[in-house]
Amino acid sequence: MSGGGTMLFQVATWIEATPLAVKITESEWIFPTIETIHVLALTLVVGSIAMLDLRLLGISTRTMGAMQLSDEVLPWTWTAFIVAAITGSLMFVSAATKYYANVPFRIKMVLLALAGANMLIFHRGAWRQVHEWNERVPTPRGVRIAAGLSLVFWIGVVVAGRWVGFV
Repeated sequence: MSGGGTMLFQVATWIEATPLAVKITESEWIFPTIETIHVLALTLVVGSIAMLDLRLLGISTRTMGAMQLSDEVLPWTWTAFIVAAITGSLMFVSAATKYYANVPFRIKMVLLALAGANMLIFHRGAWRQVHEWNERVPTPRGVRIAAGLSLVFWIGVVVAGRWVGFV
């Protein structure tokens, strides 16, 4: 490992030895409960994002404006994302060194970052003109590209997340 890699591994080792991590690891029921909540929250995150992405692609909910659908689903998305982030972090601390070395986990984190960057670019760009295309089907090309990338990234997060446990 490089110097930075060694330091990250040491940090992961320290995290794994914290009282919270030890408690999660030693309990028969805490980790499975956290994992169940994580999966349910992630299902809501991906499902609600997919609803909006499919509307932006012109595939579903064609009679509802993008703004209205966004207003209805995004509070659920953000609440579920916070729950998924908390439970994901709790799972990570319980086996930080294992996750540190796990390639699918790293892929999942990269895909999460890409999904976040895609969302940020979309909201700082095309979404600023949403009033011009809110009811339109099809939406502008850039909107459809962002929605398609979003679906790819989030499906990848789910696939990589399932893969984590099998490596």
